[in-house]
Amino acid sequence: MTDESTSTESGTREGHGGDLAVAVAQAHNVSTMFTLSGAHVFPMYDGAVKADPAMRLIDVRHEPTAVFAAEATGKLTRTPGLAVVTAGPGVTNAVSGLAQASLAGSPLVVVGGRAPTHTWGRGGLQELDHPPLVAQLCRLAETVPSVADVAGRVNAAFTAAGSPHRGPAFLDVSMDQLYSRAEVTLPSAPGRSPIASDPDAVSTAGRLLVQAERPVLVLGTDVWADGAEDAARRLVEQLELPMVANGMGRGTVPRGHPQLVTKARSVAFGECDLALVVGAPLDFRLGFGSFGAKDGAPPAAVVHVADSPGQIAGHVELACSVSGDLTLALDGLRAAVENAPRRPNWTEWKDTLRREVVAATKRDADLLAANADPVHPARIYGELLPRLADDAVVIGDGGDFV
Repeated sequence: MTDESTSTESGTREGHGGDLAVAVAQAHNVSTMFTLSGAHVFPMYDGAVKADPAMRLIDVRHEPTAVFAAEATGKLTRTPGLAVVTAGPGVTNAVSGLAQASLAGSPLVVVGGRAPTHTWGRGGLQELDHPPLVAQLCRLAETVPSVADVAGRVNAAFTAAGSPHRGPAFLDVSMDQLYSRAEVTLPSAPGRSPIASDPDAVSTAGRLLVQAERPVLVLGTDVWADGAEDAARRLVEQLELPMVANGMGRGTVPRGHPQLVTKARSVAFGECDLALVVGAPLDFRLGFGSFGAKDGAPPAAVVHVADSPGQIAGHVELACSVSGDLTLALDGLRAAVENAPRRPNWTEWKDTLRREVVAATKRDADLLAANADPVHPARIYGELLPRLADDAVVIGDGGDFV
């Protein structure tokens, strides 16, 4: 692997499999490779350090760390993270990270080594057919058949991982093919092509919102992942719509925003007559899609808005569902309400929620300053709050504590 890869003005590239894979990854704006060094995938490292510009190479001590780091990178940057692991145990150690990316909708590409083609089936070092093991977790899981196919299949993996609904993609490449050389035409990374929602569904959702007396908007992780945070904020602020942040939907509006009623979550969810859930699954965190019905109130109607049809809940009766590009969907929903014959009046409902926010803030303040012995967990947050920037990323562990 001492020869440099070469490019021509026609967009072709000559190099070994690692050169070709890295070139495609960089075309998808990937700048970092997380890995644990393994001989099956040495060409990937060679391609990374010899690329122009070089790709940052982070070598860790255990494959799960590499994959979780790449998953977090994809989640935070909205550009697919890249992890490279060796064959056999390297790939099996990557499964938990792939599962995390699958459940969280994080864009992630994992490239695994594979035993050589010419010895396959004879018991080569770390020989294992990986794609069947990870297929149920991945948007794409396959073996690249030859070095000539590396660029095209890596491009397909990054495209799959970064397209709604986002998630992990897995490729393995046999050792002999990854070390081999080829001259190929490098594919172009596809631009984003937003998919518009059904206008009738958007109109129906807008009508339900206009008719509601006690609506609540829930903004989830996919609002961030789909780049729809500006549209979400326009919806909240221009309609003065009470909202609760869930997952990475937190931060869509700043702390203390008058429409942010996360601290009144119990009242908002229990007494609302319409729950508009955007970019979040109707799972245990949202009562499996059950809203309203508190203190004798009737069950609330539920509108589910997702970035793709497969994310729409199928286990709960919905009043309406909308799927597609979330920016287009949210702007369309806002326009439907603004253009309605009458604007809804939610003043009484908003006042109720704001009073609960004030009361909850007072309760929280007492806990944040608690002098209990042993230390109350909330006191730790009380010490952290004045020391953290609003955009700080905090990593914690422990379900009850965090």
